[in-house]
Amino acid sequence: MTNPTSVPPSRVGTGLRIGVLALQGDFREHLHAVEDAGATGIGVRRPAELDGLDGLIIPGGESTTIDKLSRAFGLRDPLRKRIHEGLPVYGSCAGMILLAEDITDPAKDLAGNPQQTFGGLDITVRRNAFGRQRESFETDLDFKGLDFSATENGVAPVHAVFIRGPWVERVGDGVEVLAVVEPSRASHPEALAGTARIVAVRSGKLLATSFHPEVTGEKRVHELFIRMIRGEA
Repeated sequence: MTNPTSVPPSRVGTGLRIGVLALQGDFREHLHAVEDAGATGIGVRRPAELDGLDGLIIPGGESTTIDKLSRAFGLRDPLRKRIHEGLPVYGSCAGMILLAEDITDPAKDLAGNPQQTFGGLDITVRRNAFGRQRESFETDLDFKGLDFSATENGVAPVHAVFIRGPWVERVGDGVEVLAVVEPSRASHPEALAGTARIVAVRSGKLLATSFHPEVTGEKRVHELFIRMIRGEA
């Protein structure tokens, strides 16, 4: 299934500089997505590359690896500071984990220290919640906040791909739930124990999804993020 773009076709990102954390994961796909929206995409590997950004994307990948590499490259503390100062950030899959304040089941290093996050979103997430790689699945989601893409038939659902994705187990005050997966729509519904799982949230100018819009051609999540940066959403 091919997802619709916003209507009419938009270059909403024109004039913006949007960074994509390029330490590990599918950062190239996110760079292509923001450039398709008219923005300048910047691969971010060093603290100086955070300067002058209008927003940042933390891609899917391995959250533990991105955590370790961010510290090795001296990025973790400057990035945490920028997030808490109000830098707009969108995190997909591993990026959602890294934006969360709490992880239910954090990975631990050889010394027993739990993985760290950048924080910013008052949520608790569970890693690999939907299962392993072979349990990846696709489904259509009703996704709040995409009214800009409405046609005479309404707002089309988002076709979402979940690859070892997290889900959100707790949302704090000020966190808006944008999308959930119903048990009947997952590849192994018995694992959901009859409860819908939160897979997209927003708080202020922070946005996170459990899934990967960059791999399906879905452009509206990135457009929503750009509109958030501009103060239009």
